[in-house]
Amino acid sequence: MKDEIRYVELKTGYSDDGPAWIGKVKLSKSGNTVYFNDKAFRKWRGAGSNYYDIETHEEYWISGVKKDGSDRHWAGHGKIILAKNIVADYLAITGQKQ
Repeated sequence: MKDEIRYVELKTGYSDDGPAWIGKVKLSKSGNTVYFNDKAFRKWRGAGSNYYDIETHEEYWISGVKKDGSDRHWAGHGKIILAKNIVADYLAITGQKQ
């Protein structure tokens, strides 16, 4: 499995203002399954969200981290939790200094 830094946002019940995180995820070989925070997400086709939790069926938006910091999906607002263990990597991706 491959590790990557991704943006993860819960969509079910929140529209574009759900809880959101930036952290390290594991990707399956095919990329159709993403593992994050002890959850497994499967790629969703034809829905407003692009992944769903395979146990709860809650919908999530999972994407790469944007260099300009505009990670919220669409025009959503709210805090984004940044995992401590990837702060240096996140700053490098976004071109910021510590």
